[in-house]
Amino acid sequence: MSRTSSRRAGLATLSTVLLIANLAVASCRDAPTEPTSIRIATGSPTAVYYAFGQSLAAILNRELPDVRASVVITAASAENVQLVGSGGAELGFTQADVLPTSTAGSPTVDAVARVYDDQLHLVTTSGGPVRTVADLRGRRVSVGAAGSGTEITATRLLEVARLGGDEVRRERLGLDDSVAALRSGRIDAFFFSGGLPVRGIEELADASAIRIVDLSEWTEPLRSRYGQVYVSRDIPRSVYGVDAVTTVADPNYLIVRADLPEPLVREVTRLLMDRRAELAAAHPAAGRMSPRSAIVTAPLSLHPGAASWYRATKP
Repeated sequence: MSRTSSRRAGLATLSTVLLIANLAVASCRDAPTEPTSIRIATGSPTAVYYAFGQSLAAILNRELPDVRASVVITAASAENVQLVGSGGAELGFTQADVLPTSTAGSPTVDAVARVYDDQLHLVTTSGGPVRTVADLRGRRVSVGAAGSGTEITATRLLEVARLGGDEVRRERLGLDDSVAALRSGRIDAFFFSGGLPVRGIEELADASAIRIVDLSEWTEPLRSRYGQVYVSRDIPRSVYGVDAVTTVADPNYLIVRADLPEPLVREVTRLLMDRRAELAAAHPAAGRMSPRSAIVTAPLSLHPGAASWYRATKP
């Protein structure tokens, strides 16, 4: 083969290689990108986190084309913090008292918003012997599922009420199992922390006579020992159709993996605030959010994406 022919053959080969490479690049550009997965760690299907999370997932799926949001049923707060911090979920709900007082060495999570306050319910049968926290001594009581915020708050309350250790026969049941156990007489009372109304307790009150025990005297002891996060809040008669009581409450946060991109978290924050009416239709507790209260998330910092949205709106 002459030098000229050899050169022409080489150029033809190079042209073919470049053509194949260009086609491959074009193909990659045209190929659809995988949607971003947003898993929302919630709680029991009959509690507030789940209803809130389901509605938020529907909004994200509808309004963010490159996102696929879904909910994860969990034991709630403590498990949610662990899941978000370890990468098992992108968003989650948690009570403030589950979070460490210092973020040093804690899971890598940030806050999107303070969303509403949880009220601690102590539920028993109306004709039963439990009328005060002191009446729990020696009785069978569910303190919430393992890994839940309820378990943490209830355990702290029992400690300040000098009912720690074996003073109470503790069960670690979620909301649905607690309701079933109270109905069957397997337990004498149960704790559950949730925003008003808690659907599982609402359904129990519709089906049988219950009492919700007043916990107002324990707010200050809890604040003294565990910090200022706890406040007193009323549960009006209109919520469950039983006598009104005052109980212990603490804030709930929507948390996010700290490494999520700023633009994505900014959009999540925007939709969380702009679609409050829709979220409130899923559960009234969601309607209590406001941009002004949402930014109060100590000890967590706001995610930079959330912070940028709040700065732009100047709540």
